Amino acid sequence: METSKFHDQILKQRLDQARLYTFVDTGYLQGRDPVDLAKALIDGGADLIQLRAKNWGSDQIARVGEDLLRVTEPAGVLLVINDWPEIAARIGAPLAHLGQEDFFEGGYRHIRELNFSPPPWIGLSTHVPEEAQRAIEAGAVYVAIGPVFATPTKPGRHPVGLQYVQWAAQHIKIPWFAIGGITLDNVDQVLEAGARRIAVVSAILKHSDVAGACQAFRNRLEAYPLS
Repeated sequence: METSKFHDQILKQRLDQARLYTFVDTGYLQGRDPVDLAKALIDGGADLIQLRAKNWGSDQIARVGEDLLRVTEPAGVLLVINDWPEIAARIGAPLAHLGQEDFFEGGYRHIRELNFSPPPWIGLSTHVPEEAQRAIEAGAVYVAIGPVFATPTKPGRHPVGLQYVQWAAQHIKIPWFAIGGITLDNVDQVLEAGARRIAVVSAILKHSDVAGACQAFRNRLEAYPLS
């Protein structure tokens, strides 16, 4: 029990201090090895890495997730498994991420209803203030705010704009990450609107120098310290 409490305390500290949320997204692998990609993200200053594999089966996600844990854990980087909390529980990943429809439309009302052992912590996507409030009440440890701008990662999803970022800065007390179409050209707008944590997919993964792109976002974040 004491070991579990200590683990949760360390996890909470890492999440509270996290600034840059990155991805190993199979839609952007372009032949690269997922572990090599994760190493580049870590070298660039990532705090979280999400394995997002919409086109993979559960066994492959679990296998690659275990490979990623071998590089994220020693680096103190939090691995997030997208869509599959049961896989996160099975391989010992600290976090899983779910969309609103996956969680609430799946019949769940609170995170503790996900009966996995050991249970991963859960982050939830949100697109409007009401969804953020519902996610917090449901026990999410963090929420994603977005998509702020139009993004190919979420085709057809209407961007929420900077107004939602401004609302989140004033009302959300748990860690939250602005996400969606964030680039080095517009990240300052997002930070000036009140975001202190961002999640970036294509602007990092499509770059020829993943570690360098990651570090560039990290440098922008450092100009806006956590309060």
